[in-house]
Amino acid sequence: MFHLLLRGSWRLLLGVDFLLFTALMWLLAWAPGLAGSRFYFFLFRRWCRSFVRALGVDLRLHQHYCGRLPDRYILIANHPSALEDIGIPALFPVHSLAKAEVARWWVVGRISRAAGTLYVRREDKASRRQAVEDMVAAVSRGRCIALYPEGGCRGRRIHDFRQGAFEVSLRTGVPVLPVFLHYEMQETFEWQDQTLLVKIRQFLTAQNPRANYHVYDPVAPTTFADKAEFASAMHARYLEWQARYLD
Repeated sequence: MFHLLLRGSWRLLLGVDFLLFTALMWLLAWAPGLAGSRFYFFLFRRWCRSFVRALGVDLRLHQHYCGRLPDRYILIANHPSALEDIGIPALFPVHSLAKAEVARWWVVGRISRAAGTLYVRREDKASRRQAVEDMVAAVSRGRCIALYPEGGCRGRRIHDFRQGAFEVSLRTGVPVLPVFLHYEMQETFEWQDQTLLVKIRQFLTAQNPRANYHVYDPVAPTTFADKAEFASAMHARYLEWQARYLD
């Protein structure tokens, strides 16, 4: 009983800490010169970690690569859940590509804009082309970026890959860093037709809240003839990892 009370009190403290941190981040997002700065991005990554802790998620990083990661990379990942929107930047210094609707979300939207998030209207071809140019510009400025080549949250099974990430890699010469996400309670973490609040409640009450983020060797673009070949090769690898971790 004492153990349960202690754990409940600790979760409450983490929740209060996160809410206070969120209020601070929202206020700082309005400060002149702070939005888009390295300092705000530094705080944003710690806010993401605070969010993960408040949800009670056991976020594990599995390093399958040799040596050290490069200074610049284009991180790609499968997108089965809503958690990776904070889980990825909690672990990696990346500026994510998100759907344009996120920029208008109450409180969180302001924070994500101030952190330098990139946006795309997925259903708009012109917006998708502009997003590629925005990513090229960000990588050329020395930033690491992250995106989901399936084109959004598509569930636990791997779908076809879009080619934007691989075009950016070929144009900039910056390698792709593949990360495979595996949630041990797959059904609980998978985002289907639930609202975000319902999904958060499921995270909070998950019996096994472990999230495994598997990082593999960076892949240089030099061995591929074009973005279609690059995308196809990476898609095949993700199908192999799906068979290893999900099937």
